[in-house]
Amino acid sequence: MELLRFLTCGSVDDGKSTLIGRLLYDTQAIQADQLEALERSREHSGEERVNLALLTDGLRAEREQGITIDVAYKYFSTPRRKFIIADTPGHVQYTRNMVTGASTAHLALLLLDARSGIVEQTRRHAYIAALLGIRHLVLCVNKMDLVDYSESEFQTIRQQFAAVSEALGLPDVLAIPIVAVDGENIASRSSRMPWYQGPALLEHLETVELQDEESLKAARLPVQYVLRPQSAEYRDYRAFAGRIAGGAFRPGDAVVVLPAGIASTVESVDFSGSELAEARAPQSIALRLADDIDAGRGAMIAEAARPPVVSQEFQARICWMSEQRLVPGSRFLLQHTTRRVRAVVRSIDSTVDLHALRDGPGSEELRLNDLGAVTIRCSEPLCFDAYAENRRTGSFILIDERSNNTEAAGMIVEGL
Repeated sequence: MELLRFLTCGSVDDGKSTLIGRLLYDTQAIQADQLEALERSREHSGEERVNLALLTDGLRAEREQGITIDVAYKYFSTPRRKFIIADTPGHVQYTRNMVTGASTAHLALLLLDARSGIVEQTRRHAYIAALLGIRHLVLCVNKMDLVDYSESEFQTIRQQFAAVSEALGLPDVLAIPIVAVDGENIASRSSRMPWYQGPALLEHLETVELQDEESLKAARLPVQYVLRPQSAEYRDYRAFAGRIAGGAFRPGDAVVVLPAGIASTVESVDFSGSELAEARAPQSIALRLADDIDAGRGAMIAEAARPPVVSQEFQARICWMSEQRLVPGSRFLLQHTTRRVRAVVRSIDSTVDLHALRDGPGSEELRLNDLGAVTIRCSEPLCFDAYAENRRTGSFILIDERSNNTEAAGMIVEGL
């Protein structure tokens, strides 16, 4: 069954956790003991109805504050599709968590309050969704009951966001008027908004077309480790194991092992003791090559006709996630696929103006949650693609050497 990964984003109190709770409730993905706990919480608080947002507020602190401060993942399925939801925070100081949730998502649910319309966080999260290559976005105009289910209010917001999505180049945007707490236009069309003729949210999630984009890309296998069993059954066995980061591998394919640049041919594609006729992203496999090549973790086996860029220096866009300010000359460990190298940020080439939705001038620093373009030089060559071509081989993180904290998430623009 096909899997759809999506995230919810938007400002605090716009109803993200409630929407997820409603989706889980309407698809009967809630356990009996969870329902009993919600009912006890309702009786204790004296509220008229159960608080579905509690289903995703995994941390006690969140419940006490009534906000989401970490990424919470939930799972559910329908007869048509399986789903993984990333519930991301709405506060601006937790933008880094939104980036984390968006990094593997196919689709983004961007919520806003119908009374407030488009605010800065709406633009910020739409920009990040576009930056991270999310092709499908649903603008959920929530709390329509508080604007009397007004079609004109909805159309005004929809038209205003159309200008935002056009500026960002978002390819697929659908706006849906909803009331998450009551389930209006969630699992089925609402009788209170007969003027809306589009699909209910769940129907759209079940039917949105996901292109098999990963398998169409150039073949890439970042090597995680080398298999050498040294057993009587596999005396001469030697294979490169990892998760396919793009494209497909078949026996007989011409490949190149990078960064050494050694050409070879795929002898077999192995998985759990069997030889496969073909393996596609994101399968985990082992490749046996026709030649005895010296390579290990961090190497990349790539399609010979369409190799990645090999360079020590590149331009990238980053989301700065640290309380410490980033300044040119800062040094980090850079984790890219299975390879970790030392790196220095040579320059901050531009910062993002979220009001104008365009790049601003260069800067001497980036602060927490700032978005900007930088030039990075590594101590050793990396094998990468532009993020626009491959999200797996075009992304990286910067790590503080002393604390081992993740300081930034990055998307490679081009090699230098």
